[in-house]
Amino acid sequence: MVKVKLLVVGKTDGKSLIQLISNYENRLKHYVKFELEFITDLKNVQNLSESQQKEKEGQAIIKKLSPSDVLVLLDERGKTYTSVEFSDFLQKKMNSGIKQLIFTVGGPYGFSEAVYQRAEGMISLSKMTFSHQMVRLFFIEQVYRAFTILRNEPYHHR
Repeated sequence: MVKVKLLVVGKTDGKSLIQLISNYENRLKHYVKFELEFITDLKNVQNLSESQQKEKEGQAIIKKLSPSDVLVLLDERGKTYTSVEFSDFLQKKMNSGIKQLIFTVGGPYGFSEAVYQRAEGMISLSKMTFSHQMVRLFFIEQVYRAFTILRNEPYHHR
């Protein structure tokens, strides 16, 4: 069975947001092994340039990956999907025999070149810009929605 992981830089702030994310994590357990994993915020970022910060965050992301993991970046330059198209994308990935599908949200300046090189795809949730905190909720909700679509359950049409 495929494991789906959302890898994010930094903890989620705000009790309300944590509660909403937790709600969708619990719902997802009925469909797939899902994990939200946090990479600790970098210390002393005020002493780092944007590129140094991206580089250090990139190293931390890559350290979390095993060679067989499929990495997909949540990036504003990525491909946009409808919810139905995203459910098809997930189904194809699950059918391909992979063990772990990892989606990741970068830090405030995006991803390092090494992370772009390692990635096997990029998805954009919207042409609008969302906070890194909100993207976590929106993405987990879309993963949940995708599984309800694949199971032909009514959630998608509410």
